[in-house]
Amino acid sequence: MPQRTDALRHLPVRSCLPALSSALEEYGAAVLCAPPGTGKTTLVPLALAGLDGPAEAAGPGSVRRVLVAEPRRIAVRAAARRMAWLLGEEVGDRIGFTVRGERVVGPRCAVEVVTTGVLLQRLQRDPELPGVDVVVLDECHERHLDADTAAAFLLDVRAALRPELRLVAASATTDAEAWARLLDAPVVESPGAAHPVRVVWAPPPGLRPVRPTHGLRVDPALLEHVAAVVRRALREEDGDVLCFLPGVGEIARVAERLEGGGWDDVDADVLRVHGRAPAAVQDAVLSGGGERRRVVLATSVAESSLTVPGVRVVVDSGLTREPRTDHARGLGALVTVRVSRASARQRAGRAGREGPGVVYRCWPEAEHDRLPRFGSPEIAVADLTAFALRAACWGDPDARGLALPDPPPDGAMAAAHEVLRAIGAVDGAGRATGRGTAMAALGLHPRLARALLDGAPLVGARRAAEVVALLSEEPPREYGDEVAAVWRAARRGGDAYATRWRREARRLEGALLGGVPGGVPGRRGTADTADDAAAGMLVALAFPERVARSRGERTFLMASGTRAEVAPGSGLRDAPWLAVAVADRPVGSATARVRLAAVVDEDTAREAAGALYADTEEIFWSTGRRDVVARRVERLGAVELSSRPIRDPDPALVRTALLDGVRREGVGLLRWTREAVSLRQRLAFLHRELGEPWPDVSDEALLARVDEWLGGALGTARQRADLERVDAGRLLDALLPWTTGQAARLGELAPERIEVPSGSRIRVDYGGERPVLAVKLQELFGWREAPRLADGRVPLLVHLLSPAGRPAAVTADLASFWRDGYRSVRAELRGRYPRHPWPEDPLTAEPTGRTTAAARGAAERGR
Repeated sequence: MPQRTDALRHLPVRSCLPALSSALEEYGAAVLCAPPGTGKTTLVPLALAGLDGPAEAAGPGSVRRVLVAEPRRIAVRAAARRMAWLLGEEVGDRIGFTVRGERVVGPRCAVEVVTTGVLLQRLQRDPELPGVDVVVLDECHERHLDADTAAAFLLDVRAALRPELRLVAASATTDAEAWARLLDAPVVESPGAAHPVRVVWAPPPGLRPVRPTHGLRVDPALLEHVAAVVRRALREEDGDVLCFLPGVGEIARVAERLEGGGWDDVDADVLRVHGRAPAAVQDAVLSGGGERRRVVLATSVAESSLTVPGVRVVVDSGLTREPRTDHARGLGALVTVRVSRASARQRAGRAGREGPGVVYRCWPEAEHDRLPRFGSPEIAVADLTAFALRAACWGDPDARGLALPDPPPDGAMAAAHEVLRAIGAVDGAGRATGRGTAMAALGLHPRLARALLDGAPLVGARRAAEVVALLSEEPPREYGDEVAAVWRAARRGGDAYATRWRREARRLEGALLGGVPGGVPGRRGTADTADDAAAGMLVALAFPERVARSRGERTFLMASGTRAEVAPGSGLRDAPWLAVAVADRPVGSATARVRLAAVVDEDTAREAAGALYADTEEIFWSTGRRDVVARRVERLGAVELSSRPIRDPDPALVRTALLDGVRREGVGLLRWTREAVSLRQRLAFLHRELGEPWPDVSDEALLARVDEWLGGALGTARQRADLERVDAGRLLDALLPWTTGQAARLGELAPERIEVPSGSRIRVDYGGERPVLAVKLQELFGWREAPRLADGRVPLLVHLLSPAGRPAAVTADLASFWRDGYRSVRAELRGRYPRHPWPEDPLTAEPTGRTTAAARGAAERGR
């Protein structure tokens, strides 16, 4: 095939190549900003390798070896294919590519395109990257964790080992100045794309509001609208349509609306592009179509590094998916979020690659400026276990010495190190062990590496490799949710997933048999273990904190303490034990959903999660039983295996449990006599009115000091019934300010009873906002003024009662009542209670609690 000289010559990025070369010569690094469609991903690597001129001019001495790192496998293949096409060659000659499990590289290879994961593996295997002259980190704006890590490692390599190694950070939309500071290099900007892209704002109609995304959920009304916009674009514009959607499920639903088998099917081929799509489908999309128009439904994998031939129109749903990790539960999930402005520009740029284009944005123009400028960097939201192991193997366990665009969050790193220590990958100081180095060499998540290395001696190298390969890429949902059944389906399968699975299983088995440190050379699956049991063991080894015991009704409790549910029709629902491989936790839910798990027995759970086993004495306050529980318990993490009561528990621990019970249940667990309640109310009154040294005896204050005032009174108490025998009044008496001498004034400042003119001693009620004296009106005749309490600060509120004991009047000023209120009360009540005295002048009358006749008789008897 002839070299496409014209295509190479007219790519807009060519004009900035001299500036890029100068920057690399002077600084050894550069930040290249080039809009979509300028040739950043294709021409720049060819030029850096010396392959952009006539083929005969590229002699051996003029060719440099260039390594191009892309964030996704689909982008790797597309970039390699495009560069080979420009040179008029097949992939595998001077242009090659490598993804995990697949390598197409010939002896003359000058430009090799790899995933950032492959680049990291090479850096950790041999940091000098022998034979490589230039590394291009493409699509830096996406802020994938692997790309950020690779940049940090490469900067270390340039500083310590190979200062002559050239480094280019390239992106269509990025924070160029931040990357320039990180690399200590200049920014080289390419002119814009040759073709303009017109924006059409196409928000959903206001007839029915579209509900916001929640977790993975996308309102079906929005997907209906996106399908309608695709139909509109096909009517209004020429060329193929590229439609961006957040995930595979949304792609399927929009495809159904476009080609559902009805009369309104679109007159176009509907194709689906995502990370799980077969390579043949991806290749067909990227190779261009025929006479029939195409609608390409794609996830964000099509944002970067791809030219989809024939596309003149982009329909953007405005949504994307980002990872979120619950470090406390060890669960990860994807969430649907609004696209960033940088990604929206990237997506729009797909329409202008080959000519003037149009982008239909499915949101209002007024909302566009409120979108985030950039997406969240993966390091801020992802599981950092693999990153932490790479950093440890690099010699920087806490990653503080790495030149990263953003530092890793402390909490996420702490959670990662905890996992790595549990599987023996790092030591107590966080340094990589020999076992950890072996795990890192496998190119797997450390959990899966642990399962492979520890599981192979138990189930054989082949079966261990097959199950771990199954876990390294989540299988299609239609395969089911039981690992052993999915394993059998993959063995039979002929789809893209099964093909990738077989390739990865061969790679992992080869690594084991080829003498990877910690491997099992010569072992080929001869272990006498059934496939179902082998699957369970390997999943449990990978995720020991996710071994889960049935709680009934499809519910399981994982060793991590998280409840999990299987789907209603799942074959896993009756299993006594599970090892959960894939689970997520919906936003706002405390319960995880099991997506993929293996059935295990208790012995397997104990063996795989042995580090979580504990046999301990537990003495605690049970909220359910509202009493102290003392027992010996066997546990796997939060899963209780067995328990038996302890006959003679440690008294100190029982005391602690009882105090905890009072904190949880409140001071009502104690015995509160009428006198104790009255004392507490009097103390509360004095604390409110006078403050210190009178103690705060509110529930909150008593519970905060429960050790101080209750601890010593528990003695030999062993259960709740013993608490009920503790006299709370006696304990409160000990809180009085005895040391200051103020305790002796309690009766003066807040008397429990007050003697009234009739001679009765009436109890004062301190339970309200003000102290109340409730007394029959006749007993106060002649009493001009009630006493004031708390050193005269608070007037006593007097409830004047009728002879029947009902309130007749309320006053804090007796003199005023006798003068102004008594007449109306007398007029109202003396007819109802004629046997009781109702004198015209109450201030000179004899106070009494008796009727008139009884009072007269008593007086005569006294004479």
